[in-house]
This record gives sequence, structure tokens and C-alpha cells, in this order.
Amino acid sequence: MSDADPSLEGPPWEEDAPEVEERDPNTEDMFGAPAAPEPDAAPPAPVAEAKKPVAVHEPAPVEGDGEAYTVLARKYRPRTFEDLIGQEAMVRTLTNAFATGRIAHAFMLTGVRGVGKTTTARLLARALNNETDVIDRPSLELTAHGRHDGAIMAGQHMDVVEMDAASHTGIDGIRDIIESVRYAPVEARYKVYVLDEVHMLSNQAFNALLKTLEEPPPHAKFIFATTEIRKVPVTILSRCQRFDLRRVEPEILVEHLGRVADREGMKIEQEALALIARAAEGSVRDGLSLLDQALVQGERGETVQATVVRDMLGLADRSQTIALFEAVMAGRTPEALELFRTLYGYGADPVQVTNDLLEHCHAASVAKMLGPQATRLPNDQAAKLAALGSVISAGSLARVWQMLLKALDEVRRAPNPADAVEMAIVRLAYAADLPGPEEALKALRDGEPMGGGGAAPRGPSGGGGGGASAQLAARPVQAPALPDPQSFEAVVALIGDKREVGLQMDVQRFVKPVAFKPGAITYESAQGAPIDLARRLSARLKEWTGRTWLIAANGQGGGETMIEIDRRKRAQERAEVEADPFVKAVLEAFPGARLGEIKTLAPPVELPAIPDEADED
Repeated sequence: MSDADPSLEGPPWEEDAPEVEERDPNTEDMFGAPAAPEPDAAPPAPVAEAKKPVAVHEPAPVEGDGEAYTVLARKYRPRTFEDLIGQEAMVRTLTNAFATGRIAHAFMLTGVRGVGKTTTARLLARALNNETDVIDRPSLELTAHGRHDGAIMAGQHMDVVEMDAASHTGIDGIRDIIESVRYAPVEARYKVYVLDEVHMLSNQAFNALLKTLEEPPPHAKFIFATTEIRKVPVTILSRCQRFDLRRVEPEILVEHLGRVADREGMKIEQEALALIARAAEGSVRDGLSLLDQALVQGERGETVQATVVRDMLGLADRSQTIALFEAVMAGRTPEALELFRTLYGYGADPVQVTNDLLEHCHAASVAKMLGPQATRLPNDQAAKLAALGSVISAGSLARVWQMLLKALDEVRRAPNPADAVEMAIVRLAYAADLPGPEEALKALRDGEPMGGGGAAPRGPSGGGGGGASAQLAARPVQAPALPDPQSFEAVVALIGDKREVGLQMDVQRFVKPVAFKPGAITYESAQGAPIDLARRLSARLKEWTGRTWLIAANGQGGGETMIEIDRRKRAQERAEVEADPFVKAVLEAFPGARLGEIKTLAPPVELPAIPDEADED
């Protein structure tokens, strides 16, 4: 057998096989493949040319499909210390420290999620290794042309080590840091170790880090970030310079979100931004994520409405929850239950409604002590809650707060949260009638029967005691006990006497009287007036006077509202005082002085003369 034996060229079953034509040249391939080349045809094209994409397989171009979308929380991450919002105290301290060269060797950054801890850590790493054509020292003047900035922000610099302590809780990761900290940096000025969520480290890891953290080499810096500062051992805290990153105030966050929306070319209502800032709870990242979700609710060029954002967040209308809180505190149980069922029907979350009631109780208590501006709510809402707080005792508000806290836990655990909220409303309205400790002691001392509970006869509103509802709402009367008001001003005064704070404010703000006579009022509604204002006013007047009042809100040509009249009178009074020659002379004598609040002093009271003892003698 020779090496050229043809039997060895292929498998034995191919030796005697007849030569078969693989395909008919006159038949097209069912898969659309090109016809086989003739024997004398030119050789096929090179492989490089054969790999060119075929136009038929390319997807149609889509507008904006050039690259993956970057969420707003990443796209607008701060790149300099000036971009950090709400952290002015920390930036000021770091600026002074870098300017004087008093730079700590370890920093501890703490705060709630989304306030900028990790971002601040990366900015600090850039500032420590800041190197440009004109800067060759640690500096907070960060630019986009730094030698190390791009690699540090991308997390790819060999001298800046970032470690997530949540996934490296053991001692092995800390041992690697201790081994590498002895060596000098390769490129940068400092070796910077950034440990995020440092509170997740084990006790052994913390103990291993102590000695190195206390006496680090001069070329090493440590930056720690945590959301649970109490879980970090005090031995670690005492070796770090601590910065508490504050929650961003709602008004600052609203401005920031508005700027981001403008840069994105989208329009969104200011009230919608306020809802997002409220839901973010001081977290910039959460606010940007919610804004990202809200902007897709509207088409480009259209304004995103607050109602859409409220539905997206599952929030209830705050004005409606304030009305619910007022009805509960007044002991009007049927009205309060109807208000809650209306909110629930519109999709409000029972847990969120309970949280809103807690916020209203807190705001009313704070406004009682510090004024409406302390609530950080819109002016109309703050005024309503301040008015509620002014007529409800601090003890009643504190009792309602404790009951709402218990109700919140019940709502979260209940099989049907809506039922739990309704039972809480019944309990709160019932307790609103119970007398406080002072009233109870006084009643016991005087031998008077105490209201509340089930002993006293109760009207349809559930009232019957001397608690908060006695301070807010009047009891229904069976017969007219009051004469009919003879003027519109008398109607407003009657509403004030009956402690209907919300109704009084609505009448003063939105009612422009057109015609008045006892039993009938015609008025023009100001912009923003509640839809049910006429019905509420008619029902209350009928309850107090015993007769039907016809309230028509379709009048035209009404005068000024009572608030507008009051503002005009105050402006006229101020103008008269400013025109006084003596006041003018005082203001000219003291440059920069301004006229403050104008008060009318009561006339002095002359007391009778007390005879001296000498005169009696």
C-alpha cells in the first residue's frame, strides 16, 4: 500500500459513490441563497468584504436611539462642590480646611439616602488629587480638565480605591487595604480609600482598621460614608472628621427640580414639583427619580399637571385631607367618613391618608407655637392649620397625635386598611368630645356631669362632650336660638362665633357679595373657590338659624372679598401713617429704617388715686 492510496483520502463509503449533482442550476434556493458559482467564475470576494452588513437586516433608525438613556439621578450628579445643594455648611468647612492646609486624614460622611454622600466622597478624592496646568495642590476648585478627574469619577483610578462595605463585610477586604496602604501612590498625590456603607463592616474588620486609621502614612486618606452612623463604633468615629449631610429643604429641592425640568425641555406645574419634593423627603436622588417618572407622563411641549403626579404618587389632595382633619377634630363623624370614602374612591392610599392626618396634627401644633410660617406649607394650607391650632388646646392635639400613631400601625397591619382608617376616624371623632384633664377635674370639683362617652345625649355629629369638638363645632339646635343675621358681615361673624374655621376662611377669601337679605345671599365666586361652598354655607346657616337659606353663586358684578377689603384698609392706613410729617422726619433721620407693624393702642385707663397713709392720719 502506497502513501498515495486513494482509499485513504476519505471515508470508505465515499470510494465508489457516484458523482451526484448537488443542485439544479435552474432552480432558485428556497432560502434565497445566491446561485452556486460556475467552475470558471471568479473566486469569491475576500472575507472582509463578505462581512459587510446587508441593508435589509438593519433596523430602521429611531429618533433618540443613538445611545442608552441616562436617568436624571446620574445625568445631573454634581461634578463640583458648587453643584451640591443644601450642604453649604460642609462645603464652607472643607473650603477653609483646604485653604489653610488643615486637611484631615479621615472623613466620615453621614446622612439619609440620596443626599450626596458617595458623590461628596468622589469629589473629595478629586480635590485631594487636584492637578491641572495652574493647580498643583489639594484644592476644591475642581475643573473638567484635571489630570485625574475623569478616571476618579469613572471609578478607574489606580490610586483611588472604592469598596462597598455592604458586600465586603469581612476582614479580608480590610486586610488588603492595610497591606496596600504602605505603598506610595503610583500617579496621584494621595492614595484615597473610599468605603461606602461602612457600618456594614464586622467588628473584626473595624478592629483591624483601628491602628491604620489612627496613624496612617502621610500619603493615605480615608473617606467613609454611611446611613447608620449609630452602628459605627465610637473608636472609629473619634478618628474621623465627621460631616452630617442635611436633608435638602423642600423649597430648595423644588427649585432644583424645576431647573432640571427646564434643561430637559419639559414643563411641569409648580404644585407637581412640590408634591415630588414632599415625597422625596429631603433626598435629591429620590426627587430626581420621581421627576424622571413624572416627566414621561406628558408629551413634549405639554405641561405635566399636578393631578397626574398626585395619581402617580398615590397621594390624596392635601386640601381634602385638611378638611377631613377639621371634620374629625370637630366631631362630625358622618361628614368625616364621607370625606374619607371620597378620597379612597379617587385612589388615595389609606396609609398615606393617615400619614397626612399626622402631618396636619403636627403642623397645627407647630403653628400654634411658632406661627403659620413654621409649617413650610403653602400659605392657604398653613393658614387653615394655624387657625385650627389656635382654637384647639395643646393637650387635645397631643392626644390626637398619640391616637393617630396607634392608628397608623393598625392600618398597616389590618386585612382591609380602609376599614381600619374608618374605625380610627370614629375613635378620633369620639375622643374629640371627651373633656381634657383640666375640664374633667373642674367638672368633678363643681359636681357637674362630664360630657363625652355614651352617657350624654349625642346629636347627629357625634358631639356631646367638652373636648376639641366643643372648641370647633357648635351643637345642632332643635329650634332657632339665634336671630337671622341682618348683614353679610354678621353672617361672617356668626360663622366665627361657631368656630367653623375652614368655612369662615373660604367665605372671607372667595365670596364677593352681590345682594343680601335675611334668608338669601347672592355672590360672585372668586377664582379658586371650592365647588361646595354654597352648599356648606346654606347647611350651616339652616342649622344655626332654623330656616332655609338660599345661597346663589352665579351672581356677577360682586364687590370685594372681605380679605381684599381688609388689605385695602390696611394699605390706606399705612399710607396715612407714612404721610405723617413726624414719621417722615424720623425715617429721614435714620437711613435704612422702615415702618413696621402698625398697631392701634388702647386709650389709657385712669386709676383712682390711692390716698397716702399720711393723709389718712
